[in-house]
Amino acid sequence: MTAANVHDTVDGTYLLDDLAARHPSVVKVWADGGYQSSIFNHGAGHGIDVEVVQRTRTKGFEPLPKRWVIERTFGWLMQRRRLARDYEALPQRSRTMIHWGDG
Repeated sequence: MTAANVHDTVDGTYLLDDLAARHPSVVKVWADGGYQSSIFNHGAGHGIDVEVVQRTRTKGFEPLPKRWVIERTFGWLMQRRRLARDYEALPQRSRTMIHWGDG
């Protein structure tokens, strides 16, 4: 977790570094269109294929492949009262509240 003024690409490089170190068997990740080409190159340096999940052009609701899993998880987390608002001063505390809410 980072502050809102940190671009996704910066945080994504840290995430890919941590993922490659902790789970070397991961070879593919999915991302949204907000990531820049540098994140793809960074992932390739770790042997990880970063693929963008494209939005469909149709009107109305259509679940996107893979992305609905993340949206569903956010929905489950928001059922925990403490996670519905950001009461924490530090990102580490928010992360702890997510781990507690998951259990």
